[in-house]
Amino acid sequence: MDQASLPSCYRHPGVQTGITCTRCERPICPECMVSASVGFQCPECVRGGSGTGHAPTANQPRTMAGAAIAPGDPHLLTKILIGLNLVGYLLQQALGDKFEYGYEMLGRAFVPGFDSLQGVAEGQWYRLVTSMFLHGGVMHIAFNMLSLWWIGGPLEAALGRVRYLALYFVSGLAGSALTYWLAAPNQPSLGASGAIFGLFGATAVLMRKLNYDMRPLIALLVINLVITFNPWGGIAWQAHIGGLVGGTVIAYAMVHAPRERRSLIQWGTCGVVLLAVVVIVIARTAALT
Repeated sequence: MDQASLPSCYRHPGVQTGITCTRCERPICPECMVSASVGFQCPECVRGGSGTGHAPTANQPRTMAGAAIAPGDPHLLTKILIGLNLVGYLLQQALGDKFEYGYEMLGRAFVPGFDSLQGVAEGQWYRLVTSMFLHGGVMHIAFNMLSLWWIGGPLEAALGRVRYLALYFVSGLAGSALTYWLAAPNQPSLGASGAIFGLFGATAVLMRKLNYDMRPLIALLVINLVITFNPWGGIAWQAHIGGLVGGTVIAYAMVHAPRERRSLIQWGTCGVVLLAVVVIVIARTAALT
């Protein structure tokens, strides 16, 4: 085809071109071309999803888990979660032991300041969640919040806000449920460690998917597990292991789910882990009561 027979760009009449939009097939000049996975598209198709029936969001950037990238601060939820944990700790300091006793993770026991048995077995299921935002001291909350900041932000950006929030809370609930199941009913526990160990597991899945060097993460995880099972006790290892397993399973589904059934597998896996939490809590409650 010689230059005289070339069509003109539909947006710039008189500018001849041999390139057409891969979606609407209208001629476009180099100034109008937008690179696509295959060929080039015109600005109108990119903005509006016109041409071949693509949705307007067809060209919206997405995370590894298939979530649309939200505008604004990519670490927004991580900062909010840190803020909630700090608020919980400040309430502990301001309101004293009775506040902590009323919201920490506890199976079933008499506690100071209360006239009746307290715990999840007494119908106080909220303890499974509230205990995730309480801590046993300055070093406890400092270590957990530093861990949340270091690994939470990159995970939030990689998974998307909604999936990241689901990962955090379901991992934390898995840790609380395993603690309720295996720990002595009068043994209290608190802390965000279950959720954070879930984030550790998810980070391992993500790094494996991206073929990153996992040795630094493995070393950090081993150190945390050694601390978890230290002979001096005082740490609810059940929460750590429950969160780690729950977070790893959920993250694997989120990262490796095939695109055509991505949402079904991702949210279905979260539902299965939540169902396991409910079954454990019901079974343990029946055993204690």
